[in-house]
Amino acid sequence: MGDAVTNPKPIGMTRPSRIHILTCLFTSLALLLTGAAYAAPGTPSGKWLAEDIDGGGVIDRLQTTLEIRDDGIVTGMGGCNRYAGSAKFDATTIKFLPMASTRMACSAAAMKQESKFHITLEKARAWRIDEARRKLILLDGQGFEMMRLSRMD
Repeated sequence: MGDAVTNPKPIGMTRPSRIHILTCLFTSLALLLTGAAYAAPGTPSGKWLAEDIDGGGVIDRLQTTLEIRDDGIVTGMGGCNRYAGSAKFDATTIKFLPMASTRMACSAAAMKQESKFHITLEKARAWRIDEARRKLILLDGQGFEMMRLSRMD
């Protein structure tokens, strides 16, 4: 009886396996690295979903995405085709460089939105983040809103 009081074992508790510990460690590391890559304050870095392109809205269920890394690498889905390229940005300005894209054919409406998306990216010259609404706003050279995107990550 004295041994049970000095060396109690919780009921139903077992030692975690090495696999369980490693899984937890790798999952935690992946979450930390993902957050570090896309959560830099004061940058447009992150994964974004287009809500409005040049005042015309977007097609429901057509995923037009923009992913910007801290190193300037840009990737995403135009709605029909995947694209990749780069951007140069500082605290308020941004310039998207020419993008490479796959060449799949989709509906005319999807292709029109994708084209409008890429043209708008080319014209963007400034950015700001609306933290309260979790939005990235891309602006033209005169400061007018050209595109509004919602944070996905």
